[in-house]
Amino acid sequence: MAFQFEQGEILLVNKPYTWTSFDVVGKMRSVIRQRMGIRKIKIGHAGTLDPLATGLLILCTGKFTRRIDEFQGLEKEYTGTIMLGSTTPSFDLETAIDQRFPTDALDEAAIIAATTHFVDTFDQVPPQFSAIKVDGKRAYESARKEINVEIKARQVTISAFEITRVALPEADFRVVCSKGTYIRSLARDFGELLGCGAHLTALCRTRIGSFHLRDAYEITDFQHLLPDTPGKESLKKD
Repeated sequence: MAFQFEQGEILLVNKPYTWTSFDVVGKMRSVIRQRMGIRKIKIGHAGTLDPLATGLLILCTGKFTRRIDEFQGLEKEYTGTIMLGSTTPSFDLETAIDQRFPTDALDEAAIIAATTHFVDTFDQVPPQFSAIKVDGKRAYESARKEINVEIKARQVTISAFEITRVALPEADFRVVCSKGTYIRSLARDFGELLGCGAHLTALCRTRIGSFHLRDAYEITDFQHLLPDTPGKESLKKD
């Protein structure tokens, strides 16, 4: 397969669990430079995934980095699992459970019915544990020091919210949403609406616009598509 990295390529990658989006960019850049003998290569990603999320990440190289904003604005699709009956400060597994609530009164019908409340355009408050900049600092930097900062709500659109499995206290879901939607915040708000609290325990991005996870490279597989040159490196995260 002949790649034209300097002219511009769109690479679909399945981001591994615990890797940051920048980890993926850094590793792919390193592999391309070493395997292809390119001293300098522009590469960036079109839409951050949290470290505890997996799934589709679009990388752009060379002149195609000019298209990053275009891809970032595309509709997204996610699947995952919400844990009902408990909350965490980060709305996911980054932090420990801080509150627990009974779920005895919940049933599958009530859980499914609650999704309709969110299929709309509305203002959503992002998590304190997010990469949003407040006064020049990432919000998560303050959150990890237990300092709350004011994060303004942003308008998002959820066009589909489907519950695909209920096995209390877990509920699996599929969501289709606009740019800027925080699925962790959706989990928090979903739990509040049901009166039992909730947090996200799994998240996978399956689609960005017309790009699908099923067409993405595993990072370890991508290396083998490039010419084999002396001194090739391991694909373990640095």
